[in-house]
Amino acid sequence: MPATVSLSAVANTLKANSSRWVHEHINDADDFSWQEGYGAFSVSKSAEARVVEYIRGQKEHHRKRDFKEEFVALLKKHKIDYDEKYLWG
Repeated sequence: MPATVSLSAVANTLKANSSRWVHEHINDADDFSWQEGYGAFSVSKSAEARVVEYIRGQKEHHRKRDFKEEFVALLKKHKIDYDEKYLWG
């Protein structure tokens, strides 16, 4: 991501384009929409393979621990202050 582009602009573009794609290519996705807001974390090149594997196994992984639990654990692990009232809209 170029330094001249804000993270919010990238998130907005990603959400708009992926939402359009879902509605054009997935049957029965009429009720699909993104929640307001976003969370973003950077990943070093050295961790890329682990992230790819995580994404590939995400469906199975989230059967054991849902997204909300995992996201809060990630915030805590990295000592990121948060107010839960802003997390889930």
